[in-house]
Amino acid sequence: MTTILGPQSPAVAAAPRKPRKNNPEKTRENILQAAITEFVQQGLSGARVDAIAERTATSKRMIYYYFGSKEQLYVEVLLKLYGDIRSTEHRLHLDELPAPDAIRRLVEFTFDHHDRNSDFVRIVCIENIHYGEYVKQSPEIRRMSNVVLQALEETLKRGEQEGLFREGLTTVDVHMLISSFCFYRVSNRHTFGEIFQINLLDEQVKQRHKAMICEAVLRYITR
Repeated sequence: MTTILGPQSPAVAAAPRKPRKNNPEKTRENILQAAITEFVQQGLSGARVDAIAERTATSKRMIYYYFGSKEQLYVEVLLKLYGDIRSTEHRLHLDELPAPDAIRRLVEFTFDHHDRNSDFVRIVCIENIHYGEYVKQSPEIRRMSNVVLQALEETLKRGEQEGLFREGLTTVDVHMLISSFCFYRVSNRHTFGEIFQINLLDEQVKQRHKAMICEAVLRYITR
């Protein structure tokens, strides 16, 4: 005889329920990635929290729960993008290389990072439109940047003590020299490329420019 189990049958009641998955860190990361895309495409003023919610299949309420406001979410995007480059710079181990090789490694890394991360360049351009108002709200960005500046300063001092580099170099000036070229060729690639009819995405052009900025920096700092 076959027994039919009813809705209150012990066998049915005992069936285990599938646990509900809840991963706050993954949710937060997904929101950040969607926000990067939205801010890059629309800027801070044009970005909409509704659009970010649609990109992540979540809700505005959830976004506000994690970040409080659109502006605070934008600050977190800045922190993430600056954090990505600063944390990688920190792993270059410049102190393990001869000073000239360390400088070359830093320049090549900066060149490649900007070339591969146009979102970072775009967000920095947007932040400059806002006069750095939101960078001011994140002491962590300044702290991370100072760590990298310190590593560069130690490399320059080491090269100076070894008689390889000029005396009296200003670290932040060298940092600006490196960053400016690497940043400009990405931030202005469309206008510069069109006006002067040069394809800045061409691999041969990239390699030529990378070699050029390495040589320019090393010639500037070398005795």
